[in-house]
Amino acid sequence: MSSHTMIARERIRAAIPTQELERRWSAVRKAMQAEGIDALVMQNDNQWLGGYVRYFIDNPAEFSYPTTVIFPLNDEMTVINHGAPDKPLAPPEWYARGIKSRLAQPYFRNVYYTNPMDAEETVKLFKARGDKRVGIVGLGTMSAAYYLYLKENLPGVELVEVSDMVDRIKAVKSADELVFVRKAIETQDMVCAAMPIILRPGKYEYQVRGEIMRTLMDLGSEQQLVRFSSAPVGQKAMTIGPFYQNRQIQWGDQICVLIEPNGPGGFYGEISRVWCLGEAPQELLKVWDIAVAAQKFGASIMNPGVRPGDVFKQVNDFLAAKGQPPEGRLNAHGQGYDLVERPTFTAEEDMLLQANMVIAMHPTAATAAAYAMCCDDFLITERGAERMHTTAQRVFVIGC
Repeated sequence: MSSHTMIARERIRAAIPTQELERRWSAVRKAMQAEGIDALVMQNDNQWLGGYVRYFIDNPAEFSYPTTVIFPLNDEMTVINHGAPDKPLAPPEWYARGIKSRLAQPYFRNVYYTNPMDAEETVKLFKARGDKRVGIVGLGTMSAAYYLYLKENLPGVELVEVSDMVDRIKAVKSADELVFVRKAIETQDMVCAAMPIILRPGKYEYQVRGEIMRTLMDLGSEQQLVRFSSAPVGQKAMTIGPFYQNRQIQWGDQICVLIEPNGPGGFYGEISRVWCLGEAPQELLKVWDIAVAAQKFGASIMNPGVRPGDVFKQVNDFLAAKGQPPEGRLNAHGQGYDLVERPTFTAEEDMLLQANMVIAMHPTAATAAAYAMCCDDFLITERGAERMHTTAQRVFVIGC
């Protein structure tokens, strides 16, 4: 065993197998060749919606410090990170698989005069390589300053967005990837099993969030988003963000919890259930049943070859028939290295469902006094959609 392999095993909790990275690189290069693309360039600065960088190098971009990856058709990658040339470079040499060059510059996106630094390195590389057609992966996740510098300083180089090309490869999970997806989902089911201990009267919502996050981290999660709130009978307990989680939980409360963490290896999943500290109100049980029925209906029509927009419309029609307003955003979406990735279940999505896509489906139902979201992940198979979470789909009662 090499010293590099020993260090990686000590430092990396859940490394993606090199064979899986090689599968991705090969599939993308085949698509690049078909499109006449000399190199790809991508930039991310977080894990939540920054999965392109992780997909290529198995090293996340985090904390609003952009990581740039240049992926040539016929050479190994170059990675540019925040730092200094005389400091340790990222990713470390012992984890730099498929990477030829690691560069660093001391840029900060909120310090305007450092904005060109990473772009200058990129321009020098493309000019040295003589690339003529460069694919932009994830234009929306790339700094405007970075993109504008490339556009202004690469005369004769055609910049084309090829996000769709990469998305179609990334959306279909391999057997190796599904191992990590299942690990993520298993940790979420384990947290749901622990909720009767975590949800206790007298705790503040932010304390509950902290305990959920700590449990997830202990189980291997890297990033945790916990949206929930508590409310007494007669008020809706919505899934809201951390900034508003300051209420003290009381006996009799209803609590809808949506946890959206990634697991070991960086793949996301999400689950939502409702808990009651005491008897469950009948109105809550009614809207919960509607949310579950809507999800089951949606899952029943998620087959390979189906347009996600058709599922979106039919689930909305189902909710409308139950007296519920239609979803105006989306009621399901793909998941992987991004919390939300394609295909999205919207009218605009043109990616058809395929076997081995992972889909989170989360219809909601509500009245003036009760709110319910039923969220689970599903694996698309040749036989249809299979629910991946094992947590029972019911309102859980604690202390009664």
